[in-house]
This record gives sequence, structure tokens and C-alpha cells, in this order.
Amino acid sequence: MRNQHEQDVLFGNGDEPLSNTSSNAHINDLIEAGLSRRQVVAGGAALGVMGFLGVALPGNAEAADNPLKDLLERLKKRGKRLPFNPVAVTRADTISVPAGYKATPFIPWGTPIRGSFPAFLDNAGNSAADQADQIGMHHDGMHFFPIDSQHGAGHRSDHGLLVLNHEYIDAPLLHPNGPTLANSKRSSAEEVRKEIHAHGVSVVEVRRVRGQWEVLPSARNRRITGATPMRISGPARGHALLSTRYSPDGTATRGTLNNCSNGFTPWGTYLTCEENWAGYFASGDTERPREMTRYGVGSASRYGWDHLAGDEFQRFNATRLAANASGDYRNEPNHFGWIVEIDPFAPESSPIKRTALGRFAHEGLVFAPVKPGCPVVCYSGDDSQNEYIYKFVSRARYVPGRSNGGLLDEGTLYVARFKANGKGEWLALDIRDKAFQAACKAAGVSFADQGEVLINTRLAADVAGATKMDRPEWGAVNPNNGDVYFTLTNNSARTVVDAANPRPANAYGHIIRWREQSRDYTGREFFWSLFLLAGPESDSIDPNGKALTADNRLASPDGLWFDDDGRLWIQTDMSGSQLASGPFGNNQMLVAEPSTGEIKRFLVGPVGCEVTGITATPDFRTLFVNIQHPGEGSTPTEFRSTWPDGPGRRPRSATVIVTREDGKRLF
Repeated sequence: MRNQHEQDVLFGNGDEPLSNTSSNAHINDLIEAGLSRRQVVAGGAALGVMGFLGVALPGNAEAADNPLKDLLERLKKRGKRLPFNPVAVTRADTISVPAGYKATPFIPWGTPIRGSFPAFLDNAGNSAADQADQIGMHHDGMHFFPIDSQHGAGHRSDHGLLVLNHEYIDAPLLHPNGPTLANSKRSSAEEVRKEIHAHGVSVVEVRRVRGQWEVLPSARNRRITGATPMRISGPARGHALLSTRYSPDGTATRGTLNNCSNGFTPWGTYLTCEENWAGYFASGDTERPREMTRYGVGSASRYGWDHLAGDEFQRFNATRLAANASGDYRNEPNHFGWIVEIDPFAPESSPIKRTALGRFAHEGLVFAPVKPGCPVVCYSGDDSQNEYIYKFVSRARYVPGRSNGGLLDEGTLYVARFKANGKGEWLALDIRDKAFQAACKAAGVSFADQGEVLINTRLAADVAGATKMDRPEWGAVNPNNGDVYFTLTNNSARTVVDAANPRPANAYGHIIRWREQSRDYTGREFFWSLFLLAGPESDSIDPNGKALTADNRLASPDGLWFDDDGRLWIQTDMSGSQLASGPFGNNQMLVAEPSTGEIKRFLVGPVGCEVTGITATPDFRTLFVNIQHPGEGSTPTEFRSTWPDGPGRRPRSATVIVTREDGKRLF
């Protein structure tokens, strides 16, 4: 029988340890203390019913002359916004979509996209070099860039760049016989190198030819991995806490890891987000600095890459081994937990880690509506139990038609505090802000400069008094009214509830939303409510205050995306007993109409998968959806799923192309 460490090395223990020991309020406390569950879901006293039915409110958009008439007209027009019969719950090892639609697997792990285009070997016997030219493992966040969208919005729907994340790896499936261990430690540099190359991001040029999508042998095709050289920018660039043997001046780094959700900029670049990165590192030091302990860096690493000799592997050993930081990798963990900007149209360019956006377990980055001549505003969640939601406001202003990446280097990072009365405020994490200075003094915590604040974002948020949340994951902004939605996936560790997190031991999760008080989204105040409480019929509430039904019950909402018409797509990431038994079946994707509260199940994935990552072509004839880790827990001798290749074949993460059988718009 394997010991726990060996088990973790084989399968990866991707859950971050609970590291928030602050006394900050939890959102569930607020819900219980302030509003009844039905009041909150319906919009609460602060927002009212009209606020979340698409009717304009003062301070955000022009007020309607006749709100009731406007509401009735909107509801009339949207009566057929979800024109499909919901898919039933199932545990079948396939993709289920409504009648009249089809789902086609596309670019699974191992698909060749560059170099010598090495074909995927069924026994997973491809080399590390092969993997660097193939689609990575465990697809996640994704975006379609029309081929004419360089520096901004494009319109082509038949030709573009599909850019997708690869969150982590299943070592037993990545190698023919699983990873090689000697005395419970990694012993093969080739295997570990392959694992590093299976992480990161893929950029793939694709084109629709006679209704079928295909990969083009393009110079734009690119793999960005856990070893790709990158630049560091923003306030933390050159900081002493970023000094390493690889980059003594703290301006360069290698690789991006645990890339979960994503974002995309108004100027046509891709943003990949480093989520549960702490477990990739290990430190043998008895006492660790706060930039390690507050993030969960421990004495053993997730995959054991630090066991091997050589600089490319020793960087995962954060132990103090030299006289100063420029002689070892004690600061290497500080190079992760950032938003990474990638220009998909410039394959020769270096990815850039944007430190002004903060360092934590970024689940994604979603922009508020962008207007020329105004600052850009974006939101991100810290996907760990009892962590926070953040907002960034740029100092400079957006100029259409040019590269605006520098906007993400200067500005103010805020963290959210939710109140029981349905209001909330953004707390500045800025060393120059007087309120933040006072909070630091009261807590007895000091930061040398803004770079240190951002390297220790979680600690800064603790000090400011942010509200603990139930694993804030994906965000999305309603294009019709600017409301911001976030999934709070679950939190089994919750013991105290509040207004925004209303259930202890929250196994099912919920979706929260808010509306900024300021019209340009830059202000410090907002109004919030709950959109739904996930769960079975006996313990759930839909947007209209009723229980979920067989047509839409869900648990652990995770992925979130608005289409251009304002429909909200919800993807789930259940695990354990929720998948094995109970009323939910396999992980799924649903569609909601926020203006009416209607929700229907649109897709169910194969056995053991997570449904994650979603994007569409501008003509809305093609929907791209990612299926991650089908058959989770499989070994080389026991496949719990054989999707997408069929019986006897090892399971592979893949993108799914969803279209109508008649070739028309999806809706």
C-alpha cells in the first residue's frame, strides 16, 4: 500500500491547504445576520427586483422613462431565450446535448500543433520533446480570437486563434506506466521534463472548412509551458523578494503553472491565471517567511520535481541553501500566483507576469465594460477556502486600437468587504492609502513598499479586513447591465456563516453578484445579492426564490461566462461523493436567463470529468467547451473513462465543439 506522500506524487494533491487564520468576517455570517435567504436571492432591499431583471438603474445606466413597460418588453423579447429541452442528469461516459445539437471532440491532449508534429502514441509513450510540440494535459480556461482581432475586436467566425490553459497533469496517465519512483522519490529527468511541458498554455490556429474545424500548421501555433522564459512587470519587478539564482535582479522567470481560468483584454491579448501553484514547491526550512506560509508552501511538493538534480528542477526547492537569495531558489514561489499576459498573434513575444494585479490563487480575470478614455477595471477571485475577491483599477486610460498592456502595470488593487445590509465596499491595498496605513498599524503588520504588498496580497487583504468567501472562482459580467457575477464553488471548512456565504459546511456552493455604484466601475461602493444557491431540490434556491428542479439542479458551480446576448453559462466541478452518488450525475453545463431567472441544463460531460472553459465564435454558430480529466483517478491498467477515443483507449482531456445540426446560430 502506498504511503500518502507517494500517493500525492502519483496523482497530485492539488488542494491548497487552508492558510487564512485571520479573524475577518465570513460571507455566510453576513447572510445570516442581515437578510433572509429569499430576500437575498430576490435582490434584497438594496437592489430590489428590477435591479436584477435588466432594468436600468441610476448610477449605472440611463434610467428608463417607464420601468414597468420596459421590463415587460424585455421579458416578451426574451421569452424564447433558451429554446431547447433540458438535458437529463446522466452518468453515461459520453457528451450529452439537447436534441438538434451535436458535440464533437477536438484537439485532445497530445494533438500535434508545431515542430515536427509528433503524433500522439496510444500508450502515452511520447517524449518530453514531443509534449512540447503537442497540446498539453487537462484543458481549462479558453478564448477564441478571430483572426482579424489583433489589437482589438474582430469579426471573423471561420478562422481564428484558439488559446487554452492546461491546469495540471495526471502522472499515471501521462506516462506509459505512470511515473518512476525510487524510494518514493522521482528518478527520471525525462518524465519530469515531460510533466513540466504538459502544463501551461496552447495557442492553436483553427479554421472552419465546409462546416468542420481543423488545426492549421501555422507559425502562430505555440506551446507555453512550465519552462518558458518570461518577463516580470509592474510594482514588484526587480524586488528583492523576487531575486533568484536564475534572475538575481528579479526581473525574469521561467514558466507558468496550474493555469486554471483565464481572461482576455480589450486590446487582443490572452490572460492566463496561476491558481493552485503553491504545492509545486517545497521548503526544508524550519521557519518560512510569510510569503510562503500565508500561501501554503510546505515541506513536500505536489509532484516531487524538486527531488532531481539540475537547475531546471532545483528551482522547485525553496529551501535556503546559499548565503543570499541570488544563490538559490528561496524566492522562486514568489514568481508564481500572478496573471500572465500572452500576445497570441506574436509567437516570438515573451509572456509577461503582471504583478500589479496581485499574487494569489487567481481563478480568472474578467473586465468590466471598457470605454475609450476611461480606466480599465477588472475582477479576480482567489480560489481557496476562506479567501477573497479583488478588483483592479488602472491609473492610465484605455486607448482603442493599440497595445494597452501597460495599463495592467499601474493602478490600485482593491479587495471586497461585503456587508449584511446588501452593500459592499472596495478596500485599497495601496501602501499610500491612509486607511490601509491605519489598518496595518492597528494589526502590527508592516510592508516595505508596494511591491511587498503585492507579493503578500493575501496578508494585505487580511489586514484590510476583507470578507472571507467560499472559494471564489470564475467571474463574468452581464453585457446587458454590467452586473458582475462570481461563483463560490463550495467550502467544506466553513463553520460560521454570513450574509454572502449562508451555509455552514457549504458542499454545494452558490453564485453571487453585485452592481457597482459608480457608472465607470472605479468607485469604492457596490450593492450585492445572491443569484442562486446550488444543491438538490431539498436544499437550493433559484433566482426566483424557488427550489431548483430536475431540469437544473446543480452543485459546485465553477466556470462562468456570458454570451454576447446576455445569457449566463454555468459549469460545474463536483468531485467525490457528489459524482459517485446522489442526484447530480456527471458534471454539467447549464444556461440561465438572468432577466427571468430561467435555468436549463444544456450539456452533461463524461464520467469523472470537470466541465470547464467556454468561448464562442462571433456568429455564435460554434461553441467551444473544455472537458477536463475524464475518468479522474484512472491508472495505466484501469481506465475509469475511455472518452473521447472509445473502448480500450486512455482518457484524454479535450475541447468539444458544440454546433446545431442545421448549422444555424446556437440560439
